[in-house]
Amino acid sequence: MTSTQAQLHPAHQTDEAEPHVWADMTVEVALAVMSGARAGRLVVRDDDGRPTGLVTRAQLHGFRATSAYTDRVQLRDLRPAASPPRP
Repeated sequence: MTSTQAQLHPAHQTDEAEPHVWADMTVEVALAVMSGARAGRLVVRDDDGRPTGLVTRAQLHGFRATSAYTDRVQLRDLRPAASPPRP
């Protein structure tokens, strides 16, 4: 599967209490969790529970408007954002 246009932001400095989703959840499920939690972003976790990125409501809604969107796209299929350059 090719990477999509949406991006996950690196999961630096996440709060353990922040709402989270698993990387195998779909975009639709993530939006439902976000709505239920009344949150603007979610921590994305891998199968081992480690944070791997952040996703925002705007990113997910923006991705849904692209031709790459299907209701089966999982969060792990979103392209990671480029890491900031290190000094």
